[in-house]
Amino acid sequence: MAQKKVHVFEKISEKVVSATGTPWAFILALSTIIVWGITGPIFKYSDTWQLVINTGTTIITFLMVFIIQKSQNKDSKSIQLKLNELIAATKTASNRLIDVESLSEEELNTLRQFYTKLALETPKHLDLKHSHSIEEAIDNIEDKVEAFKKS
Repeated sequence: MAQKKVHVFEKISEKVVSATGTPWAFILALSTIIVWGITGPIFKYSDTWQLVINTGTTIITFLMVFIIQKSQNKDSKSIQLKLNELIAATKTASNRLIDVESLSEEELNTLRQFYTKLALETPKHLDLKHSHSIEEAIDNIEDKVEAFKKS
């Protein structure tokens, strides 16, 4: 039962994120603020008049935090999985970087220092204007296919 509730929340959050990211959602929000501002003189800028907009925006903001966080978590996981696949599929990439997101901040800083140093050293040893040939790319694909057939 809990799994079904999570699935329903995911579907709702996808629709809300999709809807709130449109120009129409912005126009609706802007229109609401304009109507609220125009009604100020009618209600003599009362405390209740101010409370209506404050309460409404607070509730919407509070709920949107959870919807946006859900969307970001899903995006982050899918990006990490794609990156892990690229690392795992690339012969020369270090498999140590798979699941790097689980490292501590200190370990990440150490890795960052290593790759920063590597990036600074690379131009000294390689021609950055040189790229792989199509033939090299085809060879890499053929090697991957052979490795896949053996596994």
